[in-house]
Amino acid sequence: MGGAHARPDDPDDQREAVPGGGDGADDAARTGGGLLAGGRRRTRGGGAGRDGGAHGGHAHVGHGHGEQLVLPEAERRRARILLSAIVLPLLLATVAGLFALWPRGETIAGTVAMTAPGVSFETARVTSVDLDADPAVRAVLLTGPGTGAEIPVGVPPEVLAQPIPIGAKIQVIFERSGLDSGAPFIFVDYVRDVPLLWLVAIYVVGVAAVARWRGLAAMVGLAASLGVIGLFVLPALMGGTSPLLVALVGSSAMMFVSVYLAHGISIRTTTALLGTFAGLAVTTLLALWSADATRLIGTGSEDGYHVAGTFPEMSLRALLVCGFVIAGLGALNDVTITQASAVWELHGADPGATRLSVFGRAMRIGRDHIASTVYTLAFAYVGTALPLLLVMAIYDRSLGALLTSGALAEEIVRTLVSSIGLILAIPITTAIAAALVRTSRAGRVGGEPTPVEA
Repeated sequence: MGGAHARPDDPDDQREAVPGGGDGADDAARTGGGLLAGGRRRTRGGGAGRDGGAHGGHAHVGHGHGEQLVLPEAERRRARILLSAIVLPLLLATVAGLFALWPRGETIAGTVAMTAPGVSFETARVTSVDLDADPAVRAVLLTGPGTGAEIPVGVPPEVLAQPIPIGAKIQVIFERSGLDSGAPFIFVDYVRDVPLLWLVAIYVVGVAAVARWRGLAAMVGLAASLGVIGLFVLPALMGGTSPLLVALVGSSAMMFVSVYLAHGISIRTTTALLGTFAGLAVTTLLALWSADATRLIGTGSEDGYHVAGTFPEMSLRALLVCGFVIAGLGALNDVTITQASAVWELHGADPGATRLSVFGRAMRIGRDHIASTVYTLAFAYVGTALPLLLVMAIYDRSLGALLTSGALAEEIVRTLVSSIGLILAIPITTAIAAALVRTSRAGRVGGEPTPVEA
């Protein structure tokens, strides 16, 4: 009999070829599962021997995030036991940390008023713009006292420098004290909820169209991770809990939720999760050392001063380290998932390869990730900090003094710490996955391939 083939209309669940084609491929598909949670078992491209074996075929190797593995039952059981023995204590420690650090009682979130007595935020729609008039903008009030009336709106020059479209909804602040001067309404910001909702809708539709259910599951994981930030991390920090402990427990919870929701519970994803934990440990140690060695104090931006004024008892350096730890989680998870996939797919394509050989092959893939990581995070920072870089560049300062100033040094350290954590997570994840694979050779007994431990 020829090997079983995956349905072409279901690419999300296709599996890679099993070495030793013919009936052996079907047998391996029946006995292997590859998932901690089981699942359907199929092979693609039957009749393929290992590296051009007896039937002249070849095994295809991929490292997509969603394909399932076909492993002999004994190897699958062994990997599940080893991974469970490591991951379950981490999960229990995370749950215990959440329980111990979870903020209890009242928090100060939402308790500080945005406005003083007699001042309120209102919404208006722009009806006319005349740069020669004073004030230049008039609008129809949509909320608050005097709804429907046309009002003059004071607008800062930097806002007037950009075109203000007629019909745009704006947020204004109403000050009763300004009634005497005839300028009680001051421009605050544009109302941009509808365009943002459209952008989110396009994002959701795009993810669903390209990645389908797996993409939607990833978005659920993202929402859950943001929930951890909003419900645990921020309230715990407000309550005076150690920022480092909050970062470690919160990051661990976000990793469990996002990884397993996006990629499912499997040997592949659990291996990647271990690599992510290793990268998180490296990032944390580097963040602690670098923040102290470079004497960062967390006041490189105005936000730092605002935090110092609002939470005088909080260590700004510890909060900075907390941000360093959380900053690289997304990219860290991406590289570890791909590396774990590469190792298991390479092993599935050639079970006779030694662990060292599998590690070397997977690291060739990993070097591509390292090469892209070198500039990915740096470009992300340069893009967001372009206004700051533009302003700082006009001053007569040496390049060294510019780069070591507080504002830039914080972001340089953040970028380097995250990048180093990512770079080291790649060989660590690859080594963990390679250590878990069981070297085997396809020995034939009565015409059937039998995995044999080396």
